[in-house]
Amino acid sequence: MAYKALYRTYRPQTFDEVAGQEHIVKTLKNALATGKIAHAYLFAGPRGTGKTTMAKLFAKALNCEEGIGHQCNECKNCVSIIEGNHPDVLELDAASNNGVDEIRELIDKVKYGTILGRYKVYIIDEVHMLSAGAFNALLKTLEEPPEHVIFILATTEPHKILPTILSRCQRYDFTKVSEVDIKERLKAILLNENVEYVEDAVELIVSLADGGMRDALSILEKVLAYSNNRLIVEDVLNIFALESKEEKIKLLKSIVSHDMSDVLSRLNNYVTKGTDIKRLTEDLLSILKDIVIYNSSNIGNYLESLKEEEASDLAKYISNEQALKMIDILLGAIKDYKNVTSINPLFEITLIKLTSLDDSAPKKVVVETPKPVEKVVVKEEPKPVIEKPVEVKVEEPKIEEKVIEEIIENPTAARVFSDNITPVDSVIYLKDAEQEDNFAISDELMVQVMAISKKEIKSELVDGWKNIKRISTHEIYGKAATLLIDGRPLVASPKVLILEYPLAELAEKVNAKDIQSELQTVINHIFGKHMFIYAVSRNQSIDLQALYMNLLQIGKLPKAKDVNLEFIGE
Repeated sequence: MAYKALYRTYRPQTFDEVAGQEHIVKTLKNALATGKIAHAYLFAGPRGTGKTTMAKLFAKALNCEEGIGHQCNECKNCVSIIEGNHPDVLELDAASNNGVDEIRELIDKVKYGTILGRYKVYIIDEVHMLSAGAFNALLKTLEEPPEHVIFILATTEPHKILPTILSRCQRYDFTKVSEVDIKERLKAILLNENVEYVEDAVELIVSLADGGMRDALSILEKVLAYSNNRLIVEDVLNIFALESKEEKIKLLKSIVSHDMSDVLSRLNNYVTKGTDIKRLTEDLLSILKDIVIYNSSNIGNYLESLKEEEASDLAKYISNEQALKMIDILLGAIKDYKNVTSINPLFEITLIKLTSLDDSAPKKVVVETPKPVEKVVVKEEPKPVIEKPVEVKVEEPKIEEKVIEEIIENPTAARVFSDNITPVDSVIYLKDAEQEDNFAISDELMVQVMAISKKEIKSELVDGWKNIKRISTHEIYGKAATLLIDGRPLVASPKVLILEYPLAELAEKVNAKDIQSELQTVINHIFGKHMFIYAVSRNQSIDLQALYMNLLQIGKLPKAKDVNLEFIGE
């Protein structure tokens, strides 16, 4: 059997399998359910976001033998559409068939009835590539096609389509697929393909895909071909000529230490290895942006490139004022890259400018001369940063081999391996959180919890969160442990733990009263903490963090000493 690319193998076969684009899926489903089917659609959006896939799914839902709106994937119509040989679903690539003759030939066939299905569906991909004459030839037919004909036009550049064409179509704008959706899809595929992977490598592929699901699968396929069916960070970096995050952090530390020799030495290595300089510049910008955010808010939830501990470490050496100056220089470099034949000399000049910046503004750590900085920053500090990812990689395989060592190093681990899980004496919960079947916390109460949160408690939970997996098969507490694994600690105060979940449905399961006892028992067993567990969806989390920041900026955030939460069950 011929090999099929991953993006073809794992192309969604029903609306429910589509990653992202919920607004489009919901609208099309409703249109099919109510019979309000337009005669012409325009699917516009970035490449690899599912335009052609959605068009084929819509064609399948129109022609499935089980009825309009169904996608059984078993009937003759569904199977023919999946295999690409359905006589009534015709796909035209306007990039290579963009002339008047091709469109006139298509129009001549429109008047004929269907052969196998209910509707004849014409999918015209990259429709913006049609010539002006071809657009004009299509215009009349697009306005008044026969009842059994539906046109679906797909494009990455809707601004190039004639307004007269746009006005005759029902338009749907596809957005870049969220990083959470891409990550979950990749992990599901890796699991199905029995591929060993490192979480950081998946996140790196998500970053490279830039919102394109097809690009993410193509990148993954390339890495797996190179690395013999495994996924690690080093292979992704090597294939795409990228530098690791640890290397970028070292470079920034050398820059702020004014260590010109080390900076130029690193530049020479980048040029020798063929590093993607433009991407490196963009990554440095992203890191500096995270530093500005962390310096301003002291909150790690808004960080994109850095982990909270990495941002905290870098913030010791780079003030907001200095970071903003560096951002301006890098932005200027990216703008100038378009005007030069070789960007390497320009990048060298940019690094020299950055290293020569005046850092006389006060910083969290005062450095008098470059030499002490060489020792403290460049040679000593990076060690813990390098070791952190290594710890994650080592702990993932064969945990049993490390049991004795872990118990010695981490007393908490001793509880994890015990089969005798003792239920908590009593379930505690916030007084104002009680509802009928589920707990619910208002935004006002949530802000109070956030105000008394402790970073050290959250860090302890994050570091040990993977230990929950070890009891996921427990006869009584396995369900609660599995549910906890799917979330991530968002806010932690001494008696309240707020978890974030990608889907609202999962958050609702956590907030059910009947599972709270098991959740609290699992957390108490692993971390020795008696905490009320509450969950929010990703969208709720974003809204809450925005509310928190607004209150912080206008000085109306409640002070920790003034917050007095009442608990029931203590």
